[in-house]
Amino acid sequence: MLKKNNAIYDINERPPFGTWIGLSLQHMFSMFGSTVLVPLLVGLNPSIALISSGVGTLLHILITHGKIPAYMGSSFAFVIPMASLMKSFGYPAVAQGIFSVGLVYLVVALIIAKVGTHWIDLIFPPEVVGPVSIVIGLSLAGSAALNATRVGGVATGKFDIKIFLVALLTLLFTIGYNMFLKGFWGLISILLGIITGYIFAILFGIVDLTPVANANWLTLPKFNSIFESKHLYLSAIISMAPLAFVTISEHLGHIMVLNKITARNFFKDPGLSKTLTGDGMASITASLIGGPSVTSYGENIGVMQLSRVYSVWVIGGAAFFAIIFSFVGKLSALIQSIPGAVIGGIGFILYGVIAVTGLQIIVDNKVDFGKKRNIMIAAPVLVTGVGNFQLDLGHGIVFTGVALSTLLAIILNLILPKKAASESD
Repeated sequence: MLKKNNAIYDINERPPFGTWIGLSLQHMFSMFGSTVLVPLLVGLNPSIALISSGVGTLLHILITHGKIPAYMGSSFAFVIPMASLMKSFGYPAVAQGIFSVGLVYLVVALIIAKVGTHWIDLIFPPEVVGPVSIVIGLSLAGSAALNATRVGGVATGKFDIKIFLVALLTLLFTIGYNMFLKGFWGLISILLGIITGYIFAILFGIVDLTPVANANWLTLPKFNSIFESKHLYLSAIISMAPLAFVTISEHLGHIMVLNKITARNFFKDPGLSKTLTGDGMASITASLIGGPSVTSYGENIGVMQLSRVYSVWVIGGAAFFAIIFSFVGKLSALIQSIPGAVIGGIGFILYGVIAVTGLQIIVDNKVDFGKKRNIMIAAPVLVTGVGNFQLDLGHGIVFTGVALSTLLAIILNLILPKKAASESD
């Protein structure tokens, strides 16, 4: 029976074993593309990134007392400074930067624990939450489109009709599975879409199975650590620690969307201090074993919204599989062989669902865009966020469009009067 929040499996409900396995695999596959892409861009071991992702997620569940369904994945916000540090100094410098990011999270969490969260409702009314949620979803649209059309998933890549067709077929079949399948099969429509897209990708000849054939069944990933060097890399700390405020802003946006779709208030229970502590400890753990910095994932929200499965058991299962698969060489290689075309096709749905959640927040709370104040908040927030209006401070410190639009929404909400001078009483 559906709950008030429309959940098929709510936060603390554990699905039957077979269903649980299928749903967890669906989550793991949905997060996999982005989670392994970051280490590939930086020069780190993708298998270690998987372990970091899984362990970080389990830590987050533990710290938040199993009250919030959030999955931790590799963060794109730190790609530029991590790549630069990796090239110049090696992993110990990267690790120190990641460790400092985790410490910033813990300090902010401690401050919030002391001052409380009564200010949350003041700075995050529906006219802020709605547009920010839309931005979180649509800011990823360009990435999905590039994956679905270009070789390598980059703007400079050549357009390939095969990639386009695989992405389109992945999208259409996933929609079909979601709309026409019932029961267990309907719940794993995203996983079925990924599998179907992968089969089409093989038929179209855009999958290289050579790494799968060459991979060993069991492998032991090479762990690195922050303790490999006794040298203190201040440049790493200076370049990465400030970026924690970028991902903290994105974290707030993710929590707002989760509040909506699960009919909870995670700012109050388990509390923002707990969710930030979970994120911070996940990054600190990553720095100890050789992984990239991790953060909560928007893709996770899209999967939950589509499946109406909010169970932390499912999230925990996905984390478990991420860890296990990192030691199974052929499975890891198989997953890494999933082409961007498939990821892009799935992304058209997952990212769009997040944006639609923002629209739902606006509609449900009857936000009146006949009022100039609401328009003056939403309009610039949408354009700066979707257009990825970035602030580049140099040395790899870049505030993304999502972070800036979130801050802009907060500032405008606090300083704009309730009514414009030109509006009649």
